[in-house]
Amino acid sequence: MSLADVTAPAVLAAVAEFDNLGREAFLEKHGFGPAKAYFLDINGKLYDSKAIVGVAHGISGDRTWRPEDFSGGERTVAARLRDLGFTVRFLRNPDWTREEIILVCALLAENGWRTIAQEDRRAVELSRLLQTAAIHPPEARRADFRNPASIELKSSNLLSCHPDYRGRPMNVNRLDREVIEDFLRDPAQMHEQARAIREVLQNWETEPSALDVPDLDIAAEEGGVLPKLHLRRERDSRLRKHKIAEAKRDGMPVACEVCGFDFYRTYGDRGLDYIECHHRTPLHVTGVVTTRLSDLALICSNCHRMIHRTSPWLTIDELRDLVHQRRSAGP
Repeated sequence: MSLADVTAPAVLAAVAEFDNLGREAFLEKHGFGPAKAYFLDINGKLYDSKAIVGVAHGISGDRTWRPEDFSGGERTVAARLRDLGFTVRFLRNPDWTREEIILVCALLAENGWRTIAQEDRRAVELSRLLQTAAIHPPEARRADFRNPASIELKSSNLLSCHPDYRGRPMNVNRLDREVIEDFLRDPAQMHEQARAIREVLQNWETEPSALDVPDLDIAAEEGGVLPKLHLRRERDSRLRKHKIAEAKRDGMPVACEVCGFDFYRTYGDRGLDYIECHHRTPLHVTGVVTTRLSDLALICSNCHRMIHRTSPWLTIDELRDLVHQRRSAGP
């Protein structure tokens, strides 16, 4: 028998066995390792495609294939599953971000710069934190995304960047080396960053969602978890409405605190009470804090984008000075 003899009912039977045993037990029983790229998608649940096809081969009337009996990939397993009408997804776990590396390095430092074993409760806890949607959306992950074993592997790789390391070179990149160097140069500051990042991840699901304030053009290097939380809070319509109400109570115009633009004066009723809301001090500077109305500024859409256009972000005063300088300079 060949791949062409694998049937759709046999694939579904293999899927049923996978669901009954669980992923790890299914793979161990049939001698397969975790899929690295191609996954069978059944109603949003992902299955290791090569293992499923290997078992389905046996259910179709011949023996169950072992991993060495056939090759997986786009032209073999994925192609056959698609021919049978199934959905196959190509997934690779996203690269480690600076925030994630900082959290692993903080554990390494606490552990005397020794590998964090996957059985260590700290690795298990960190795995759970990294699996929130704060940094990487769920649809961009494999089933083994940031599991405790990956925490152990990453910690081992990072240790090879430490100046006391004497083993063979490991799988590291420039960002890994930079974070290790930062920890060695200023451990107090890096542990404080780790604390702030951890706090964001622990509270991410309870933070307000984006509602009616437009998205911003954010530079790629500003995509970290603290700036993301900063922007989510800026987009919380409740904060914005309370800030507008405060301005009215104080007899202030609902206008941009940087350039003075007033949407109502320009657009009439269509622009009534329209303005955006901005944290005066970014959360990646303050850490996670309870937001007060005094922490916020009302600014127009253009000024909001100018603040966030480059890193580091401009303050309200810095952008206001820039606007005044340009206006004073004339046409």
